[in-house]
Amino acid sequence: MNGEPSGKLEVEQKFEVGQDFAIPDLHDLGGAAQATAPRPAVEMLVARYYDTDDLRLAAAGLTLRRRTGGRDAGWHLKLPAGADTRREVHAPLGSGDEPVPADLAALARPWAGGRPLRLVATLQTRRTVWPIRGADGETLAEVADDQVTGHRETLPASAGHSARAAADLTWREIEVELVAGPPAILAAAAGRLRQCGARPSGSANKLSRLLDA
Repeated sequence: MNGEPSGKLEVEQKFEVGQDFAIPDLHDLGGAAQATAPRPAVEMLVARYYDTDDLRLAAAGLTLRRRTGGRDAGWHLKLPAGADTRREVHAPLGSGDEPVPADLAALARPWAGGRPLRLVATLQTRRTVWPIRGADGETLAEVADDQVTGHRETLPASAGHSARAAADLTWREIEVELVAGPPAILAAAAGRLRQCGARPSGSANKLSRLLDA
């Protein structure tokens, strides 16, 4: 039914890189015989993250966001579902000032503990995407090069915690996400990136990196 949330499993690995990191040649990993790498797509993403005042969703490994820009604009709730895997539940965008969709709020309620959800951070990302294609041209995985600027909202004091001041942070990271390929493609791309100096990310997601800074 229109308006109901939909979902998928997201399988990806994240890497930390410096500003001078050069994306290695990846188009041969899937067996596609291409003379040159495909032209990357560039997306501008703005994500507003919601949580309780004491960040209960983040503590449990969940993220709830409203994202504009790119191919999957909308509301996203991500729940842990195993190593390198999260269950991602979607709901459509509203007018821009809409509250958290009721269906997503209901899914998050067991972790929120009945506390209200509020804006806790905003991330702006300039994303460059390279597809990894198979011999038949099918996209097996995607490599996303993200230039991120994060703003953390001031959170009020809560029991056992002082008020948390707003802070901004900028960084660059690489994500490799499976699309239609086998896990071996993810492993091969990750190995190629590590050989060139990329380091596995120490944060589960972008919001965690900002909150831990």
